[in-house]
Amino acid sequence: MRRKVNAFSGSWIRYRRDMQRMATATDIDPLTLAFTQSRLDHISRQMGWVMLRAARSPISRMHDFSCFIADARGYVISQADGIPIHTGSGGFGVRAILAAFGDRIEQGDVFLLNDPYLAGGNHLPDWVIARPVFVDGALVAVCCNRAHQADIGGGAAGTYNPLATEIFHEGIRLPPLKLLARGQVRDDLWQLLLANTRTPVLVDGDLRAMIGSTEIGARQVTKLFGDLGASAAPDYFEAILDYADRSMRAEIGRLPDGEYVALETMNNDCFTRCEVRIELKLRVLGDRLTVDFSGTSPQMRGFKNSSLANTHAAAYAGISAYFRPDLPRNEGSFRSFEVIAPEGTVINPRPPAATTYCTAFPAHEIIHACWKALGQANSSGACAGWGKATSPISTGTTADGEPFVLYHWGALSGGGAVVGRDGFNQISFLPTLGALLLPNAETWEQDFPVRILQQEFREDGGGAGQWRGGTGVHYEALVELPAQHSLRSEGLFDPSGYGVLGGCPGRSAEMRIEPIGAPTFVPPQYGLIDLPPARISILSAGGGGLGDPMRRTPEVVRSDVLDGLVSLVCARELYGVALVGPDLTVDITSTERLRLAAPL
Repeated sequence: MRRKVNAFSGSWIRYRRDMQRMATATDIDPLTLAFTQSRLDHISRQMGWVMLRAARSPISRMHDFSCFIADARGYVISQADGIPIHTGSGGFGVRAILAAFGDRIEQGDVFLLNDPYLAGGNHLPDWVIARPVFVDGALVAVCCNRAHQADIGGGAAGTYNPLATEIFHEGIRLPPLKLLARGQVRDDLWQLLLANTRTPVLVDGDLRAMIGSTEIGARQVTKLFGDLGASAAPDYFEAILDYADRSMRAEIGRLPDGEYVALETMNNDCFTRCEVRIELKLRVLGDRLTVDFSGTSPQMRGFKNSSLANTHAAAYAGISAYFRPDLPRNEGSFRSFEVIAPEGTVINPRPPAATTYCTAFPAHEIIHACWKALGQANSSGACAGWGKATSPISTGTTADGEPFVLYHWGALSGGGAVVGRDGFNQISFLPTLGALLLPNAETWEQDFPVRILQQEFREDGGGAGQWRGGTGVHYEALVELPAQHSLRSEGLFDPSGYGVLGGCPGRSAEMRIEPIGAPTFVPPQYGLIDLPPARISILSAGGGGLGDPMRRTPEVVRSDVLDGLVSLVCARELYGVALVGPDLTVDITSTERLRLAAPL
């Protein structure tokens, strides 16, 4: 997250040394332990490759799914594939299955769940397929795939209903269910699922791909047990969690003890402009963290309440991303965290509060709050804020009568700068940490009734700094058929990519819609609108800058101007760089004068 890492330099040496230390205190062979973790991670990635190639929906092709493996107790031991907002809460779902079915779990069973209140889910569109793995008749692991579905019913096509005020408006709710029993599909349940979606062909195809991916994972885990020995393998799984725990505690132990307070806000509750506060008190004591959200605003009317599992996943993602990038990524890493999320607040609502957009917001704000608090404890790892997304969904029916669900992910925002690196000019939602794939414009035009008219980096969108924030993009698309548009415009009105260590915030998003034959208008942040063919224009939010802009290398500023990322005016006024002549060369004398005159 913070810097480029050579996997075969210090990180591997440190990993091997730590494994050897552990071997002195246990009977675990450190090399075997390292290879066991590597094999588990490879199995997770293999499941992901199967899903990418076999899934049917465009949203799965963008990798809006995650594959992970849990041990027999339901603790995630590998989350090498996918996105952290999915995998960080994965153990909640697996443990819900174990609690619901207990000793009624049999070889060949496959389970399905999604509910945030009944099943440890994060939000309803993300369905979890979980396949228990048995060796010699004993449950040894669970292979899982959590994937966002194209549509799950509810009050709006495409799974996101911005008018929802309770979970019953958002789609079908699934407690832990047995979808396959001893290898046989429960056809009645399968038909129930397909009857509750507007896109049954896509859901059917994605479900089959999810089941297939976990079957591949189960085969490989079974082989791993055979190689380790059935009696020894669980000890290695526990040692993997222990090693991750110790590694994270060592990182926390380098922070000074104390309480670090941070605030992040949303500017709406989906219906009105208002302040929604995410308050964090991060307490460091020795090698433990208390992540206390007491003081956070009460749960809101709209669909941006965060389920408890989602809140944990966002906090885990924010904190683990702040530390060194080669830390293990499994549930052992979070044993040293205590998350306090008061019930009835926006980060732990009481049912039946709506939650569909929680994996984007307030997960975004939770991560930002963690970064702001950690920045007070250790400014050397500071992360500037990412711009909030403005990404509507257009749904309708093609001339052939087929439904379409078009995500305008081409309009996603810019990322924040870190020490030594500018922010990404465009990147997927913050809670994914950039792991979603951005769509290819040509492919989108083949799959949907849309023409992408413009998709280029935004000028002056990124926050100025010694390292510049990501610019965001100028995105224009013509939806060629009548459609309903689900508006999801969190990035409007206020800058969201905050600057750090003297860096400036990125610019807020802007949006307008021009229906064919009708005047252009500025839409609300959230809502459902039905329109004829229409042109959608978005300037997405920029990421924050890091460090004093006057310390940015003048030649780098010149390159930004030549690339259309920074204007001549901003180069002079924000960066103190004077560019002259047809080649825009740096006027060294004028630049020095501008920078000396800049306020401290």
